Amino acid sequence: MSDQITSIRVLLADDHPIVMSGFAMSLEGHHIDVIGQARTAADAVEQFNALLPDVAIIDIRFGEQLSGFDVAKTILQSHPTARIIFLSQFDQDSFIKEAYRLGGRAFVTKDCDPEELAQAVRKVHAGELVFLPLIAERLASLSIQKDTSPQTLLDNRALAIFVHIAEGLTNAEVADKLDISIKTVSNISQTIKEKLGVQRQAEFTKLALKHGLIQA
Repeated sequence: MSDQITSIRVLLADDHPIVMSGFAMSLEGHHIDVIGQARTAADAVEQFNALLPDVAIIDIRFGEQLSGFDVAKTILQSHPTARIIFLSQFDQDSFIKEAYRLGGRAFVTKDCDPEELAQAVRKVHAGELVFLPLIAERLASLSIQKDTSPQTLLDNRALAIFVHIAEGLTNAEVADKLDISIKTVSNISQTIKEKLGVQRQAEFTKLALKHGLIQA
């Protein structure tokens, strides 16, 4: 059994070196081999491609430009079977839902017990989808409530347009960024307004912040 445990190779990705070092020491203490530590989004993707770890632990709040979700999307495009654990100091409902929607295998808060993180790594490595008790309770509550988040109500293209508008881009700038016509952006943005009940750009921004789609 110990041989199986020590064979788990983990990549840590967090832009706070002290936090990352603490988690690395904790995991090593549970006989899990931390083979890489990435401090930037680009480094995380590069190290994953080079090392091909069994499990990647990625912080959601990853730098100012790209989030851990962006890193995970890039990795999963090339490695769709990648086993990813999302790490966050926040347990916002929107973060939890997005983590699993993107293909994450576990969501762990930074204040979790070290043994919980180690157990999550072992279970994810074994192919399981992990829901720590607190997270499972939150997801169960969400399943009962009506989900009105942009991630649920919008398809991928509409969600991309919503995010860009929330960031302050004009229809013309969104069209150029997504390589589609201004008319298409205008039509979809109108649908977005109707589905989400927003009108002004400030309302787009407030809603995107609430659901973790952009950072303040």
